[in-house]
Amino acid sequence: TACHVIPPFSRARSSTMFRSRSLMVAIQKGIIPKHELPVLFEDVARAVTRIRQGVRKTGLSKSYWLSEICGCEVYLKHELRQFTGSFKERGARNALECLSEEQSKVGVIAASAGNHALALAWHGKQMGIPVTVLMPTLAPLAKVSRCRAFGANVVIHGANIGEAKLLAETDPEFAGLQYINGYDDPEIVAGAGTMGLEILEQLPEADFVIIPCGGAGLLAGSALAIKTLKPTCHVIGVEPKRCASFLAALEAGEPVAAPTTPTLADGLAVPTVGGNAFLVAREYADDIEQVGEHEIALAMLRLIESEKLVVEGGGAAGLAAILPGGPLHHKVQGKRVVVPLCGGNIDTTTLGRVIDRGLAADERLVRFVAQVSDQPGGIAGLTKLLADEGGSIKDIYHERAWLQTSISNVQAKVILETTGKEHADRIKDKLEEKYAICWQPTTALDNEDPIDVYSHESEPAQPKVSACLP
Repeated sequence: TACHVIPPFSRARSSTMFRSRSLMVAIQKGIIPKHELPVLFEDVARAVTRIRQGVRKTGLSKSYWLSEICGCEVYLKHELRQFTGSFKERGARNALECLSEEQSKVGVIAASAGNHALALAWHGKQMGIPVTVLMPTLAPLAKVSRCRAFGANVVIHGANIGEAKLLAETDPEFAGLQYINGYDDPEIVAGAGTMGLEILEQLPEADFVIIPCGGAGLLAGSALAIKTLKPTCHVIGVEPKRCASFLAALEAGEPVAAPTTPTLADGLAVPTVGGNAFLVAREYADDIEQVGEHEIALAMLRLIESEKLVVEGGGAAGLAAILPGGPLHHKVQGKRVVVPLCGGNIDTTTLGRVIDRGLAADERLVRFVAQVSDQPGGIAGLTKLLADEGGSIKDIYHERAWLQTSISNVQAKVILETTGKEHADRIKDKLEEKYAICWQPTTALDNEDPIDVYSHESEPAQPKVSACLP
Protein backbone atom coordinates (compact mmCIF):
# COMPACT_ATOMS: atom_id res chain seq x y z
CA THR A 1 0.00 0.00 0.00
CA ALA A 2 1.32 3.41 -0.92
CA CYS A 3 2.21 5.64 2.00
CA HIS A 4 0.07 8.76 2.19
CA VAL A 5 1.73 11.71 3.87
CA ILE A 6 -0.46 13.88 6.04
CA PRO A 7 -0.27 17.37 4.55
CA PRO A 8 0.36 20.46 6.68
CA PHE A 9 -2.68 21.79 8.49
CA SER A 10 -3.88 25.23 7.58
CA ARG A 11 -6.74 27.45 8.58
CA ALA A 12 -10.14 25.84 8.10
CA ARG A 13 -12.93 27.03 5.90
CA SER A 14 -15.62 25.63 8.17
CA SER A 15 -15.92 23.92 11.51
CA THR A 16 -18.10 21.58 13.55
CA MET A 17 -18.11 21.14 17.30
CA PHE A 18 -17.06 17.71 18.54
CA ARG A 19 -17.99 17.25 22.18
CA SER A 20 -16.88 15.22 25.12
CA ARG A 21 -18.33 15.54 28.61
CA SER A 22 -15.40 17.61 29.78
CA LEU A 23 -14.20 19.30 26.64
CA MET A 24 -15.34 21.25 23.61
CA VAL A 25 -13.20 20.91 20.51
CA ALA A 26 -13.68 23.01 17.38
CA ILE A 27 -13.30 20.72 14.37
CA GLN A 28 -11.90 22.33 11.30
CA LYS A 29 -13.32 20.96 8.07
CA GLY A 30 -12.35 21.82 4.55
CA ILE A 31 -8.62 21.94 5.33
CA ILE A 32 -7.99 19.48 2.52
CA PRO A 33 -10.18 19.52 -0.61
CA LYS A 34 -12.32 16.40 -0.63
CA HIS A 35 -10.94 15.25 -3.95
CA GLU A 36 -7.45 15.21 -2.40
CA LEU A 37 -8.33 13.03 0.57
CA PRO A 38 -6.58 9.63 0.67
CA VAL A 39 -9.91 7.77 0.25
CA LEU A 40 -12.70 8.87 -2.10
CA PHE A 41 -16.28 7.72 -2.54
CA GLU A 42 -15.40 5.95 -5.78
CA ASP A 43 -12.88 3.84 -3.82
CA VAL A 44 -15.71 2.61 -1.60
CA ALA A 45 -17.92 1.94 -4.64
CA ARG A 46 -15.17 -0.15 -6.26
CA ALA A 47 -14.65 -2.05 -3.02
CA VAL A 48 -18.30 -3.18 -3.10
CA THR A 49 -17.67 -5.06 -6.32
CA ARG A 50 -14.32 -6.47 -5.20
CA ILE A 51 -15.53 -8.00 -1.94
CA ARG A 52 -18.96 -9.15 -3.12
CA GLN A 53 -17.97 -12.79 -3.63
CA GLY A 54 -16.04 -13.16 -0.39
CA VAL A 55 -17.77 -11.08 2.29
CA ARG A 56 -21.30 -11.50 3.59
CA LYS A 57 -23.91 -8.79 3.29
CA THR A 58 -25.02 -8.65 6.90
CA GLY A 59 -28.57 -8.12 8.05
CA LEU A 60 -30.14 -5.01 9.56
CA SER A 61 -32.94 -5.62 12.05
CA LYS A 62 -35.08 -3.44 14.28
CA SER A 63 -34.89 -4.24 17.98
CA TYR A 64 -38.21 -3.90 19.77
CA TRP A 65 -36.78 -4.08 23.29
CA LEU A 66 -33.81 -1.80 22.72
CA SER A 67 -36.09 0.70 20.98
CA GLU A 68 -38.31 0.73 24.07
CA ILE A 69 -35.32 1.21 26.37
CA CYS A 70 -33.61 3.92 24.31
CA GLY A 71 -36.69 5.89 23.27
CA CYS A 72 -35.88 5.69 19.56
CA GLU A 73 -36.05 3.20 16.70
CA VAL A 74 -32.93 1.08 17.12
CA TYR A 75 -31.70 -0.89 14.13
CA LEU A 76 -28.84 -3.34 14.63
CA LYS A 77 -26.34 -4.01 11.83
CA HIS A 78 -25.09 -7.56 12.41
CA GLU A 79 -21.41 -7.34 11.47
CA LEU A 80 -20.64 -9.99 14.06
CA ARG A 81 -22.24 -12.46 11.61
CA GLN A 82 -19.23 -12.28 9.30
CA PHE A 83 -17.43 -15.62 9.16
CA THR A 84 -14.59 -14.50 11.44
CA GLY A 85 -16.93 -12.51 13.68
CA SER A 86 -16.22 -8.88 12.78
CA PHE A 87 -16.43 -6.14 10.14
CA LYS A 88 -12.67 -6.42 9.58
CA GLU A 89 -13.30 -8.85 6.74
CA ARG A 90 -14.47 -5.99 4.53
CA GLY A 91 -11.18 -4.15 4.56
CA ALA A 92 -9.03 -7.27 4.60
CA ARG A 93 -10.70 -8.72 1.52
CA ASN A 94 -10.51 -5.44 -0.37
CA ALA A 95 -6.81 -5.01 0.48
CA LEU A 96 -5.98 -8.53 -0.69
CA GLU A 97 -7.99 -8.06 -3.89
CA CYS A 98 -5.91 -4.96 -4.67
CA LEU A 99 -2.57 -6.78 -4.53
CA SER A 100 -0.57 -7.28 -7.71
CA GLU A 101 -0.23 -10.84 -8.97
CA GLU A 102 3.42 -10.87 -7.94
CA GLN A 103 2.73 -9.57 -4.44
CA SER A 104 -0.06 -12.11 -4.02
CA LYS A 105 2.51 -14.85 -4.48
CA VAL A 106 4.97 -13.28 -2.01
CA GLY A 107 2.35 -12.59 0.65
CA VAL A 108 1.37 -10.00 3.25
CA ILE A 109 2.05 -9.28 6.90
CA ALA A 110 0.17 -7.51 9.68
CA ALA A 111 0.33 -6.91 13.41
CA SER A 112 -2.92 -7.60 15.24
CA ALA A 113 -4.21 -9.01 18.50
CA GLY A 114 -7.37 -10.43 17.04
CA ASN A 115 -9.99 -9.43 14.49
CA HIS A 116 -7.75 -8.05 11.73
CA ALA A 117 -5.45 -11.06 12.02
CA LEU A 118 -8.43 -13.43 11.77
CA ALA A 119 -9.85 -11.62 8.74
CA LEU A 120 -6.54 -11.60 6.87
CA ALA A 121 -5.80 -15.23 7.71
CA TRP A 122 -9.21 -16.41 6.54
CA HIS A 123 -9.35 -14.47 3.28
CA GLY A 124 -5.69 -15.18 2.57
CA LYS A 125 -6.54 -18.87 2.78
CA GLN A 126 -9.54 -18.43 0.47
CA MET A 127 -7.46 -16.54 -2.11
CA GLY A 128 -4.26 -18.57 -1.82
CA ILE A 129 -2.22 -15.62 -0.50
CA PRO A 130 0.44 -16.34 2.17
CA VAL A 131 -0.35 -14.41 5.36
CA THR A 132 1.96 -13.72 8.31
CA VAL A 133 0.49 -12.18 11.44
CA LEU A 134 2.48 -10.88 14.38
CA MET A 135 0.45 -11.11 17.57
CA PRO A 136 1.47 -9.69 20.96
CA THR A 137 1.68 -11.92 24.01
CA LEU A 138 -1.65 -10.51 25.27
CA ALA A 139 -3.52 -11.89 22.24
CA PRO A 140 -6.25 -14.38 23.29
CA LEU A 141 -5.13 -17.97 22.77
CA ALA A 142 -8.38 -18.82 21.00
CA LYS A 143 -7.66 -16.22 18.30
CA VAL A 144 -4.05 -17.33 17.96
CA SER A 145 -5.04 -20.95 17.42
CA ARG A 146 -7.78 -19.98 14.95
CA CYS A 147 -5.34 -17.95 12.85
CA ARG A 148 -3.05 -20.96 12.72
CA ALA A 149 -5.98 -23.17 11.75
CA PHE A 150 -6.59 -20.84 8.80
CA GLY A 151 -3.03 -21.50 7.66
CA ALA A 152 -1.44 -18.19 8.67
CA ASN A 153 2.17 -17.98 9.84
CA VAL A 154 1.66 -16.73 13.41
CA VAL A 155 4.57 -15.08 15.22
CA ILE A 156 4.09 -14.16 18.90
CA HIS A 157 6.14 -11.09 19.78
CA GLY A 158 5.97 -8.05 22.04
CA ALA A 159 3.83 -6.86 24.91
CA ASN A 160 1.57 -4.81 22.65
CA ILE A 161 0.62 -4.13 19.05
CA GLY A 162 3.26 -1.41 18.70
CA GLU A 163 6.11 -3.79 19.48
CA ALA A 164 4.69 -6.44 17.15
CA LYS A 165 4.34 -3.89 14.34
CA LEU A 166 7.90 -2.65 14.82
CA LEU A 167 9.23 -6.16 14.31
CA ALA A 168 7.07 -6.65 11.22
CA GLU A 169 8.44 -3.49 9.63
CA THR A 170 12.11 -3.91 10.55
CA ASP A 171 12.98 -7.63 10.68
CA PRO A 172 14.80 -8.74 7.47
CA GLU A 173 12.98 -12.07 7.75
CA PHE A 174 9.80 -10.35 6.59
CA ALA A 175 11.36 -8.40 3.71
CA GLY A 176 9.18 -8.44 0.61
CA LEU A 177 5.94 -8.98 2.52
CA GLN A 178 3.50 -6.10 2.15
CA TYR A 179 2.39 -4.67 5.48
CA ILE A 180 -1.39 -4.17 5.75
CA ASN A 181 -2.48 -1.76 8.46
CA GLY A 182 -5.78 -2.91 9.91
CA TYR A 183 -7.36 0.53 10.19
CA ASP A 184 -5.40 3.03 8.11
CA ASP A 185 -4.48 1.67 4.66
CA PRO A 186 -6.71 3.34 2.05
CA GLU A 187 -7.89 -0.06 0.83
CA ILE A 188 -8.85 -1.00 4.38
CA VAL A 189 -10.79 2.24 4.89
CA ALA A 190 -12.57 1.85 1.55
CA GLY A 191 -13.51 -1.74 2.33
CA ALA A 192 -14.88 -0.73 5.73
CA GLY A 193 -16.95 1.94 3.99
CA THR A 194 -19.00 -0.71 2.21
CA MET A 195 -20.85 -1.18 5.49
CA GLY A 196 -22.10 2.41 5.20
CA LEU A 197 -23.45 1.75 1.71
CA GLU A 198 -25.27 -1.36 2.93
CA ILE A 199 -26.85 0.58 5.79
CA LEU A 200 -28.35 3.19 3.47
CA GLU A 201 -29.51 0.48 1.07
CA GLN A 202 -31.27 -1.33 3.92
CA LEU A 203 -32.58 1.77 5.74
CA PRO A 204 -32.56 4.84 3.45
CA GLU A 205 -34.48 6.87 6.07
CA ALA A 206 -31.81 6.47 8.79
CA ASP A 207 -31.36 9.61 10.93
CA PHE A 208 -28.28 8.54 12.91
CA VAL A 209 -25.54 5.97 12.48
CA ILE A 210 -23.48 5.43 15.64
CA ILE A 211 -20.09 3.87 14.86
CA PRO A 212 -17.47 2.53 17.29
CA CYS A 213 -14.10 4.21 16.80
CA GLY A 214 -10.64 2.81 17.56
CA GLY A 215 -8.14 3.40 14.78
CA ALA A 216 -10.96 5.30 12.97
CA GLY A 217 -10.95 3.19 9.79
CA LEU A 218 -14.59 2.10 10.07
CA LEU A 219 -15.73 5.58 11.08
CA ALA A 220 -13.85 7.16 8.18
CA GLY A 221 -15.05 4.78 5.47
CA SER A 222 -18.65 4.59 6.64
CA ALA A 223 -18.96 8.35 7.21
CA LEU A 224 -17.56 8.98 3.73
CA ALA A 225 -20.11 6.65 2.14
CA ILE A 226 -23.12 7.75 4.18
CA LYS A 227 -22.54 11.52 4.09
CA THR A 228 -21.87 11.42 0.34
CA LEU A 229 -25.22 9.77 -0.38
CA LYS A 230 -27.24 11.28 2.46
CA PRO A 231 -25.71 14.45 3.95
CA THR A 232 -28.60 14.86 6.41
CA CYS A 233 -27.84 11.59 8.20
CA HIS A 234 -25.78 12.14 11.34
CA VAL A 235 -22.70 9.91 11.59
CA ILE A 236 -21.24 9.87 15.09
CA GLY A 237 -18.19 8.03 16.36
CA VAL A 238 -17.97 6.50 19.84
CA GLU A 239 -14.70 5.66 21.58
CA PRO A 240 -13.87 4.41 25.09
CA LYS A 241 -12.94 7.05 27.64
CA ARG A 242 -9.91 4.95 28.51
CA CYS A 243 -8.51 5.37 25.01
CA ALA A 244 -9.89 8.61 23.56
CA SER A 245 -7.38 8.70 20.71
CA PHE A 246 -9.65 10.38 18.15
CA LEU A 247 -10.47 13.19 20.53
CA ALA A 248 -6.75 13.59 21.26
CA ALA A 249 -6.08 13.86 17.53
CA LEU A 250 -8.79 16.49 17.15
CA GLU A 251 -7.27 18.56 19.95
CA ALA A 252 -3.78 18.33 18.45
CA GLY A 253 -4.90 18.76 14.84
CA GLU A 254 -3.18 15.51 13.87
CA PRO A 255 -2.87 11.93 15.17
CA VAL A 256 -1.03 11.79 18.50
CA ALA A 257 -0.63 9.12 21.16
CA ALA A 258 -3.46 9.23 23.70
CA PRO A 259 -3.30 8.08 27.33
CA THR A 260 -4.53 4.50 27.30
CA THR A 261 -5.56 2.10 30.04
CA PRO A 262 -7.17 -1.35 29.79
CA THR A 263 -10.78 -1.29 28.67
CA LEU A 264 -13.63 -3.70 28.00
CA ALA A 265 -13.57 -2.29 24.47
CA ASP A 266 -10.10 -3.76 23.85
CA GLY A 267 -10.67 -3.79 20.10
CA LEU A 268 -10.95 0.03 20.20
CA ALA A 269 -7.83 0.54 22.34
CA VAL A 270 -5.69 2.07 19.60
CA PRO A 271 -3.48 4.75 21.20
CA THR A 272 -2.95 6.65 17.93
CA VAL A 273 -5.57 6.85 15.19
CA GLY A 274 -4.52 6.27 11.61
CA GLY A 275 -3.35 9.29 9.63
CA ASN A 276 -5.42 8.53 6.53
CA ALA A 277 -8.46 7.51 8.57
CA PHE A 278 -8.23 10.69 10.65
CA LEU A 279 -8.22 12.96 7.60
CA VAL A 280 -11.32 11.31 6.14
CA ALA A 281 -13.23 10.94 9.42
CA ARG A 282 -12.54 14.54 10.41
CA GLU A 283 -14.03 15.71 7.13
CA TYR A 284 -17.16 13.55 7.12
CA ALA A 285 -18.06 12.52 10.68
CA ASP A 286 -20.43 14.81 12.58
CA ASP A 287 -19.40 14.16 16.16
CA ILE A 288 -17.38 12.02 18.53
CA GLU A 289 -18.39 10.84 21.99
CA GLN A 290 -16.84 8.74 24.76
CA VAL A 291 -18.37 5.97 26.86
CA GLY A 292 -17.22 4.54 30.19
CA GLU A 293 -16.66 0.98 31.31
CA HIS A 294 -19.99 0.58 33.12
CA GLU A 295 -21.85 1.86 30.03
CA ILE A 296 -20.07 -0.66 27.80
CA ALA A 297 -20.71 -3.53 30.23
CA LEU A 298 -24.38 -2.58 30.46
CA ALA A 299 -24.70 -2.46 26.66
CA MET A 300 -23.20 -5.95 26.38
CA LEU A 301 -25.64 -7.21 29.01
CA ARG A 302 -28.63 -5.63 27.24
CA LEU A 303 -27.64 -7.33 23.97
CA ILE A 304 -27.32 -10.71 25.65
CA GLU A 305 -30.66 -10.43 27.43
CA SER A 306 -32.82 -8.69 24.84
CA GLU A 307 -31.28 -9.87 21.57
CA LYS A 308 -29.53 -13.12 22.61
CA LEU A 309 -26.35 -11.75 21.02
CA VAL A 310 -22.85 -12.08 22.44
CA VAL A 311 -21.00 -8.92 21.35
CA GLU A 312 -17.48 -7.87 22.31
CA GLY A 313 -16.94 -4.61 24.18
CA GLY A 314 -15.83 -2.58 21.17
CA GLY A 315 -18.77 -3.84 19.13
CA ALA A 316 -21.23 -2.70 21.79
CA ALA A 317 -19.82 0.83 22.18
CA GLY A 318 -22.36 2.35 19.80
CA LEU A 319 -25.29 0.99 21.79
CA ALA A 320 -23.65 2.14 25.03
CA ALA A 321 -23.84 5.73 23.80
CA ILE A 322 -27.62 5.72 23.26
CA LEU A 323 -28.78 3.76 26.31
CA PRO A 324 -30.22 5.79 29.21
CA GLY A 325 -27.27 7.57 30.83
CA GLY A 326 -25.24 7.46 27.61
CA PRO A 327 -23.95 10.68 26.02
CA LEU A 328 -26.29 10.44 23.01
CA HIS A 329 -29.45 9.19 24.73
CA HIS A 330 -31.32 12.50 24.72
CA LYS A 331 -30.10 13.49 21.26
CA VAL A 332 -31.58 10.47 19.46
CA GLN A 333 -35.05 10.47 21.04
CA GLY A 334 -37.70 9.58 18.46
CA LYS A 335 -35.13 9.11 15.68
CA ARG A 336 -34.20 6.15 13.49
CA VAL A 337 -30.80 5.03 14.74
CA VAL A 338 -28.50 2.40 13.23
CA VAL A 339 -26.03 0.73 15.58
CA PRO A 340 -23.42 -1.53 13.96
CA LEU A 341 -22.49 -4.52 16.14
CA CYS A 342 -18.94 -4.60 14.87
CA GLY A 343 -17.65 -7.80 16.44
CA GLY A 344 -18.55 -10.81 18.53
CA ASN A 345 -15.13 -12.22 19.40
CA ILE A 346 -14.95 -12.28 23.16
CA ASP A 347 -13.20 -14.88 25.30
CA THR A 348 -15.57 -17.13 27.23
CA THR A 349 -13.59 -16.49 30.40
CA THR A 350 -14.00 -12.75 29.94
CA LEU A 351 -17.71 -12.98 29.21
CA GLY A 352 -18.61 -14.07 32.75
CA ARG A 353 -16.78 -11.12 34.27
CA VAL A 354 -18.43 -8.74 31.82
CA ILE A 355 -21.88 -10.04 32.72
CA ASP A 356 -21.16 -9.47 36.42
CA ARG A 357 -20.02 -5.91 35.67
CA GLY A 358 -23.16 -5.30 33.65
CA LEU A 359 -25.34 -6.61 36.47
CA ALA A 360 -23.51 -4.33 38.92
CA ALA A 361 -23.99 -1.32 36.63
CA ASP A 362 -27.70 -2.21 36.45
CA GLU A 363 -27.88 -2.52 40.26
CA ARG A 364 -29.01 -6.10 39.91
CA LEU A 365 -25.85 -7.01 41.76
CA VAL A 366 -25.15 -4.82 44.80
CA ARG A 367 -22.78 -4.95 47.74
CA PHE A 368 -23.06 -3.60 51.25
CA VAL A 369 -21.55 -3.89 54.70
CA ALA A 370 -23.87 -4.25 57.70
CA GLN A 371 -22.98 -4.14 61.39
CA VAL A 372 -24.80 -7.00 63.10
CA SER A 373 -24.73 -8.74 66.48
CA ASP A 374 -22.03 -11.35 66.97
CA GLN A 375 -24.41 -13.35 69.15
CA PRO A 376 -26.11 -16.54 67.92
CA GLY A 377 -28.79 -15.58 65.41
CA GLY A 378 -27.18 -12.27 64.41
CA ILE A 379 -26.35 -13.31 60.84
CA ALA A 380 -29.57 -15.32 60.65
CA GLY A 381 -31.61 -12.17 61.30
CA LEU A 382 -29.85 -10.37 58.47
CA THR A 383 -30.32 -13.18 55.98
CA LYS A 384 -33.99 -13.54 56.94
CA LEU A 385 -34.60 -9.87 56.24
CA LEU A 386 -32.96 -10.21 52.83
CA ALA A 387 -34.98 -13.33 52.05
CA ASP A 388 -38.23 -11.67 53.09
CA GLU A 389 -37.48 -8.81 50.68
CA GLY A 390 -36.71 -11.16 47.80
CA GLY A 391 -32.95 -10.63 47.68
CA SER A 392 -30.65 -13.53 46.80
CA ILE A 393 -27.29 -13.71 48.55
CA LYS A 394 -24.48 -14.42 46.11
CA ASP A 395 -21.68 -14.10 48.65
CA ILE A 396 -21.37 -13.27 52.34
CA TYR A 397 -18.37 -12.82 54.62
CA HIS A 398 -18.09 -11.57 58.18
CA GLU A 399 -15.09 -10.19 60.04
CA ARG A 400 -14.40 -9.09 63.60
CA ALA A 401 -10.84 -7.76 63.69
CA TRP A 402 -11.28 -4.36 62.00
CA LEU A 403 -14.52 -3.25 63.65
CA GLN A 404 -13.64 -0.56 66.21
CA THR A 405 -17.00 -0.31 68.00
CA SER A 406 -18.72 -2.81 70.31
CA ILE A 407 -16.88 -6.08 70.82
CA SER A 408 -20.22 -7.88 70.51
CA ASN A 409 -20.76 -6.73 66.92
CA VAL A 410 -19.42 -8.00 63.60
CA GLN A 411 -19.27 -6.66 60.05
CA ALA A 412 -21.15 -8.72 57.46
CA LYS A 413 -20.04 -8.04 53.90
CA VAL A 414 -22.71 -9.10 51.43
CA ILE A 415 -23.01 -9.34 47.64
CA LEU A 416 -26.69 -9.49 46.78
CA GLU A 417 -28.70 -10.22 43.63
CA THR A 418 -31.77 -8.02 43.06
CA THR A 419 -34.23 -7.44 40.24
CA GLY A 420 -33.05 -3.88 39.64
CA LYS A 421 -32.62 -0.43 41.14
CA GLU A 422 -36.10 -0.12 42.65
CA HIS A 423 -35.79 -3.50 44.33
CA ALA A 424 -32.28 -2.64 45.58
CA ASP A 425 -33.48 0.69 47.00
CA ARG A 426 -36.33 -1.05 48.83
CA ILE A 427 -33.93 -3.53 50.43
CA LYS A 428 -31.60 -0.69 51.40
CA ASP A 429 -34.44 1.15 53.15
CA LYS A 430 -35.39 -1.98 55.10
CA LEU A 431 -31.79 -2.60 56.16
CA GLU A 432 -31.38 0.97 57.40
CA GLU A 433 -34.36 0.52 59.70
CA LYS A 434 -32.53 -2.18 61.65
CA TYR A 435 -28.79 -2.01 60.94
CA ALA A 436 -25.94 0.43 60.49
CA ILE A 437 -24.94 -0.16 56.86
CA CYS A 438 -22.53 1.08 54.22
CA TRP A 439 -24.29 0.70 50.87
CA GLN A 440 -22.25 0.08 47.73
CA PRO A 441 -18.87 0.89 49.37
CA THR A 442 -16.15 1.91 46.92
CA THR A 443 -12.43 2.57 46.93
CA ALA A 444 -10.27 4.65 44.63
CA LEU A 445 -8.91 1.39 43.22
CA ASP A 446 -12.32 0.52 41.74
CA ASN A 447 -11.65 2.95 38.89
CA GLU A 448 -7.87 3.02 38.81
CA ASP A 449 -5.33 0.93 36.88
CA PRO A 450 -1.94 0.60 38.62
CA ILE A 451 -0.16 -0.17 35.33
CA ASP A 452 -0.86 1.00 31.79
CA VAL A 453 -0.42 -2.28 29.91
CA TYR A 454 -0.45 -0.56 26.54
CA SER A 455 2.20 2.14 26.94
CA HIS A 456 3.95 0.98 30.15
CA GLU A 457 4.36 4.64 31.05
CA SER A 458 1.98 4.97 33.99
CA GLU A 459 3.38 4.88 37.49
CA PRO A 460 1.87 2.51 40.06
CA ALA A 461 -1.14 4.02 41.78
CA GLN A 462 -0.99 4.66 45.50
CA PRO A 463 -3.52 2.52 47.38
CA LYS A 464 -6.48 4.50 48.65
CA VAL A 465 -9.32 3.17 50.75
CA SER A 466 -12.55 4.95 51.56
CA ALA A 467 -13.96 4.69 55.06
CA CYS A 468 -17.04 2.59 55.52
CA LEU A 469 -17.99 1.77 59.09
CA PRO A 470 -16.19 2.84 62.25
